Amino acid sequence: MSNQSNNTYIETRSIEPVPDNERHGSIFSQFTLWLGANLQITAIVTGALTIVFGGDVFWSLAGLALGQVAGGIVMALHAAQGPKLGIPQMISSRVQFGVYGACLPILLVCLMYLGFIATGVVLSGQAISAVFHTSETGGILIFAVATLVIAYVGYRLIHLLGKLASIVGIVAFIYLFWRISAFQPVGELLTVRAFSWSTFLTATGLSASWQITFGPYVADYSRYLPRNTSSRKVFFAVGSGAVIGAQIAMTVGVLAAAISQGKLVGHEVDYIVGLGGTGAIATLLYLSIAFGKLTINTLNAYGSLMCLATVYSCGKRQVRISQRVRLVVLALIIALATAIAIIGQHSFLAAFKSFLLFLLTFFTPWSAVNLVDYYFFNHQEIDLAALNDPNGKYKAWNATGIGVYILGVAVQTPFIDSGFYSGPFVKMLGGIDISWIIGLVLPAAVYYILRKVQSANPAAGTAATR
Repeated sequence: MSNQSNNTYIETRSIEPVPDNERHGSIFSQFTLWLGANLQITAIVTGALTIVFGGDVFWSLAGLALGQVAGGIVMALHAAQGPKLGIPQMISSRVQFGVYGACLPILLVCLMYLGFIATGVVLSGQAISAVFHTSETGGILIFAVATLVIAYVGYRLIHLLGKLASIVGIVAFIYLFWRISAFQPVGELLTVRAFSWSTFLTATGLSASWQITFGPYVADYSRYLPRNTSSRKVFFAVGSGAVIGAQIAMTVGVLAAAISQGKLVGHEVDYIVGLGGTGAIATLLYLSIAFGKLTINTLNAYGSLMCLATVYSCGKRQVRISQRVRLVVLALIIALATAIAIIGQHSFLAAFKSFLLFLLTFFTPWSAVNLVDYYFFNHQEIDLAALNDPNGKYKAWNATGIGVYILGVAVQTPFIDSGFYSGPFVKMLGGIDISWIIGLVLPAAVYYILRKVQSANPAAGTAATR
């Protein structure tokens, strides 16, 4: 996010609107950023989970593809808001929740970022320790420092990293596909077994959650595009990059888990690299894993900064964050995530599946409210100045948005199946978790109806935001 009036490569803006004379970038950079961000080891592990927890290859791949498309549509609709608004995604949710009310989902997003940074650090630490012959903890620390530097430099370097990660990822994944087929023909792995709704929808939920959880920050990386950039082009560039990249990576994970005979669990990075070979080839694969993971971990750290800045700015007319403060906040975020990674590095896989599915409970209703409001009621008509004024147009608290959000979380609870909690309806449905579908559809419908009523009766709408 370099200021165009400043020659420094280091980003100087934070959550304030990006002026038109500082807009830059291309549609292609959006595609490569999200392609590179998804061609990485955590996506491989997510795909592998479908096999580890009972799925077969064919229906796991089909379920993952369905979830990618469903979740990818949601996240790409968020991305298309970036050029029109010129602000980070979460600050725009003050329109739906109020200046102070938006802090609730924002703080939950921060917890999500910490979890994703921590899981990414665990896997990258394994790769770095193998290359440099350090302990896994040492590898984790090296990776954390690299994440800090890139997130601090900011927007331009992040997009450059995305381009490089796309190239490295494409080469590495083509090679891995070839090596896996040498171990066992893919045609044999695709032999269809009896269809199971439980395993199919588990795969769908995993990939949908993967995509939907990008929603709270995807517009952060499109907001510098020129205001007249086609929303449709942003939608397809971001959505296709994320869906293609994630499906490729998760397919490798499915195939690798299918031939691993249980050897993948607990040794995810070493096993994937072992499929590729030894010696110099193994070293290059370890480096590609760490490099690919660096992209998405940087996005998570950068997104955390934007969220915390949004919370800090509540009620303040203008907020500009100095480069020194940015560095300190980023360092604290990454230090906390790194500590979590070091503590939990040996119980990674089971915890990660539970973490992914549980996150959907909190972000599907947020996405539903944000998208319905933006595309049906406030499309391109947001008063940016009022976003910082609790006494202004959007008020301090928006009872409609907050109420629908809480309803969206509550109605999912009987249908959730995760390591943290299993709802009473899960067993009735044969172990199927459909909470994310309910969390999208029901809040979207309720919010749309309430906003329609408010539009017909403006006095009621005004009262609901106080």
